[in-house]
Parts: sequence; structure tokens; C-alpha cells
Amino acid sequence: MSMRNQPPQADGLYDPRFEHDGCGVAMVARLDNEPTHDVVDRALIALDNLEHRGAEGADIRTGDGAGILVQMPDAFLRAAVEFDLPPLGHYGVIQCFLPTDPARREKIEQLLEMNVRVEGQRVLGWRDVPVDEDHVGDVAAASRPYMRQLFVAAGPGFEGHQMAFERKLFVIRRIVELAAGPDFYASSSSSRTMVYKGMLISHQLRHFYPDVADERFASALALVHSRFSTNTFPSWERAHPYRVICHNGEINTLMGNVNWMRARESQLASELFGIDLQKVMPVVRPGGSDSATFDNVLELLMLAGRSLPHAAMMMIPEAYRDRDDLPEHLKGFYAYHACLMEPWDGPASVAFTDGTVVGATLDRNGLRPGRWVETKDGHVILGSEAGMLPVFPQDVKRLGRLAPGKLFLVDLEKGRIVDDDEVKRHVATQRPYGQWVADNVVHFNDLPPREARALDEPLRALQLAFGYTQEDLRVLIAPMAKAGEEPLARTSRCTTTSSSCSRR
Repeated sequence: MSMRNQPPQADGLYDPRFEHDGCGVAMVARLDNEPTHDVVDRALIALDNLEHRGAEGADIRTGDGAGILVQMPDAFLRAAVEFDLPPLGHYGVIQCFLPTDPARREKIEQLLEMNVRVEGQRVLGWRDVPVDEDHVGDVAAASRPYMRQLFVAAGPGFEGHQMAFERKLFVIRRIVELAAGPDFYASSSSSRTMVYKGMLISHQLRHFYPDVADERFASALALVHSRFSTNTFPSWERAHPYRVICHNGEINTLMGNVNWMRARESQLASELFGIDLQKVMPVVRPGGSDSATFDNVLELLMLAGRSLPHAAMMMIPEAYRDRDDLPEHLKGFYAYHACLMEPWDGPASVAFTDGTVVGATLDRNGLRPGRWVETKDGHVILGSEAGMLPVFPQDVKRLGRLAPGKLFLVDLEKGRIVDDDEVKRHVATQRPYGQWVADNVVHFNDLPPREARALDEPLRALQLAFGYTQEDLRVLIAPMAKAGEEPLARTSRCTTTSSSCSRR
């Protein structure tokens, strides 16, 4: 039996590349960064109240997906394993979805252990994840993977360098993913966070995974997600949260985003990853959903040295052209990064965390709901609906909503909500992005005129040379040629000394 539900492959009019989804998202955090089970319990209550955002199949006990992302529950894990754990931050957990066939499972476990050692880290041991089979539907149970946790200790030279250790855990996971294919999936591989998820209905999660109901299972933040697979086929690994994000909506520019990432892979370089970068290619794991693909890229950008807000601003920029209300340093930031990456456009609401900051953002279209509230007892609650948790008016310190292109960020290490303006000013002024754009961008209109001459090249070659895209042909040229319509999109192109960009 396969370790997971295998959705149909492209056949006739159906193609899984065009799947979409819309879901429910919630976040609970303590501003003092003190891990408590109360945060986890509140998040699970919010998840229960998001059941209407999820979906079920013909088997009414099989859900499209539910899950929770938390900080490393250190006290619980120390009590749950039979081996000694190093200090928090000096060990990581790879949360594994493995085949139910013992022989295939053993091969992947050996592959994981071997790569842990090859990458200079130490294997501490394995733990089977307890599950209650009474709280899962028959369809979900038939494709349920075998779930185990691999505990890895930071090797020599990595103790005290948590981000370097995080990168090694990422590299180990990617090597095994590439070698094992669909037989292996890791819902998380980190020294900071853990993810429990599956083909569950919202209310089943706390019962299916007894771990999350244990009073010792504590965290200062939690992201939860209830999945509605509008046109998708649910599976255990497609449930949210992913390793960094949970997502409500869809990425409509997905195919272009993925193709551009593939095109740029040969030019990617990182001082922090070094030669390890080649081990994790391709960046995007084939067959993933739009949310999984977004998570793949965001995770790499973050581990390669960008802050999480920086990576989020890079991937989901706000509308900035021809705006008088944005400072020049922010326009420069967006203009510079427009030459590196295209926007990942929704409608999309994305909540994200690296275990130290947690936040959310809407894409520039702003077509997904998001409400947040800060309580007087130091909790911050955010979600796709109001009223997920019972918060009385007298307990509210302040509240608000997500706005198009704006960031909502909670810095747990600083113990406060950071305003959108402050976050973006800090990120956008770290480098002279605007000056780089001004010094290196060459506009076609500024080039000296040249004598026109006929180009004896095929039409397709000329279109590629001048940067025409399928969108240009479909949205601009075809309506003009067919019905004499005015173009509805304005295009401008620029070339830099190192790359080119096309923006609308």
C-alpha cells in the first residue's frame, strides 16, 4: 500500500496543475514568549470552530485536512523519549511520514540516519508518534502513513549556531526527499518548530494525536489550519500547516512562479549554504500544491539569510508603482526585488512563523479575510473569522484586520506587535536598494536610437528575445487583434546588468 493518497494524474481535461483551494487559518501567541499548554488548547478550540472552513468526502469522518504548528515542546519531548536530549536549540526533530510496509520504511530510516551522519550531525533516536485510530475516517486510514520522529543532535561546530543547524536539517530532509520520492515526507524538520497534521476533520486532531492534548505539550505560539480542497484531492502531506506557512486562498500565478524558479536555479548561490545548495535542488518539490510550493521557496529564502518578513515582502509585494503614499526606500526595495522574483499573486492570506516571529499578510488584491485582537492578558489571536475564540469586550486591548499588501507581525523575542511601517522600514533600509536600481537599470527608452533592420528570425525566437509572455499574447495582443480592444494592462520592461525583469 502506498504511504499516501495518490491523486489522479493529468488525464483529458483534468490537470492537477490547475487545482485551487480555500481554507480556514488561525494563530494564537503569547507576547511574553512563555510556552504554555493554554496556547495550544486555545489554538485547538479555534481549529474546532473552523470546521465549517474545512471539508469532508463521501466518508464523513475523513477530512480534507487539519493541523497545528507549534514551537518545539521541549518539556513534553524530554518526558516522552527514553534517551537524553541536549539543551533546547541543540537538537531537532524530523517529523516523518513513512511507508506502512516495514521493509520500505526501514530503508528510508537507514537513509535518514546515514545522511544525518554524513552531514556532520548525531542521531539520538526514534520515537513512534502515538495515534488513536478511532478518530480518523476509513478513507484517511487506508492511506495513512506510518509516523515517526527522528531526533537529531547538533554536531561539532553547530552547537550554539542554531540557524546553521536549521540549514543542515533542511539539507538532510531534501536529500532524502529527492532519493525516496513519494515514499517519504517530513511535515517538519527543525530545532524550533513541529507540525502535526493529516487528513482529519478539525475536531479530530486533538484526539487523533494524543501528544497535542498532553498538558506538558507547551508552546508560546500556534498556527492551525482547516483545509477545504475546492478542486484538489486531499492527502496526508497536503494538509496544513506546512513547515513555515499555512495558507487561505490560492496562488493564481503559480505556473509562472514555478517556471521562473526553475529557470533561476542554475544561478542561485549562497554563502551560508555553500556547496550544500546543490544538494537541495530543485527548490520546488514536484507534485506539491500551490501552498506547498510557496512554502518551499519561502523556507529557502529564509534559511539563506533573509528574515522572514523580508522573504514574505519579496514574494508577496504590495502594489507600489505610481503611489504617492509610499516612501522612496520602500519603492526601491520592491523595484529591486521585482528584478529577482515575480509576485506570487493570490487571492491569498498567508500566516507564517519561524518559531521566533509569527505573522500574516494579504496579497495586494486583499480578497481574503483576516481579523486580529490583542487581549489585556498578553495574547494575540488572528484568524480568517471573527469569534473563533470567546474574547469578551472588556478583555480587548486593541484589534484590527489584515489589509491588502500589509504585514501583521508579532515579535515574540521583543514581546510586541510590530507595525507594518516599522517592519518594512527596517527591512527596506538595510541595503541601498533604490540606489542599486537607479545605478543599474537601463530603460529601453534611454538607449540611443539605432537604424532599424529586418530580423530574419522565426516569430517565436523574436517573441522570446523581446520578452513576450503567454500573458502578453492572451491578455493584450489577442483582444487587440481580434476585436480592436484597448489593452487593459500596462507593461514596462527593464534590463539590469545582471538580470531582466518584466512588471505590470
